[in-house]
Amino acid sequence: VSTSHLQLAAFALGTVGWILCTVSMGIVEWRVWHVDNTTIISSGIAWVGIWKVCFISYLHVSPGYKEQFCHKFSGYDSSIPHEIYAAQGLLLIAMCTGLLGLTATIFALRNVYMGIPHKTLITRFFLVGGFFYILAGLCVLIPVSWNFYSVTHNQSIAFPPSYYMPSSPAAQEAGAAIPIGIIAVILLLLSGTFSLSYRFPVTANTITK
Repeated sequence: VSTSHLQLAAFALGTVGWILCTVSMGIVEWRVWHVDNTTIISSGIAWVGIWKVCFISYLHVSPGYKEQFCHKFSGYDSSIPHEIYAAQGLLLIAMCTGLLGLTATIFALRNVYMGIPHKTLITRFFLVGGFFYILAGLCVLIPVSWNFYSVTHNQSIAFPPSYYMPSSPAAQEAGAAIPIGIIAVILLLLSGTFSLSYRFPVTANTITK
């Protein structure tokens, strides 16, 4: 048990990283667009996520009330950038591989804390868990980096007319999903490194007379 403290920390970090990965996937605030035309986008701010784009409008709403309108991305919209669809697939892979990493780590820790001295089984499951953690971290890193690059270069998106979105913003900034994704990457990579560093203790056979 005393040799698996890092692996226990890996499980804790991996759990938090996996949760943050799932949270970032559901958040719409990946890119925050500031637009000049507030005729429809009343607040002047729109949020571009990896599943949909949303904005607040006061049109067709009673005075003093506001409503959030969202348009989900369709797989048939050729105008939507490839990094958005790539982010969808990669984050789904990260969620699945992160869950596999947690499962493998739980199984290995169970054997360790229950005193089951199966060296090959324990070591292999820690290695499998570490591999899945690192794979999940890399799958999160790619869409986070790609979208952050798009934000820093103020890249435009040719939305369909039905979205009521301009093709390019006056300015844009990184939304909450990007820093959450960065933290998830760090935690998943750390947990993967800790899991891969496990070494089964070597015990010397003693003869008692």
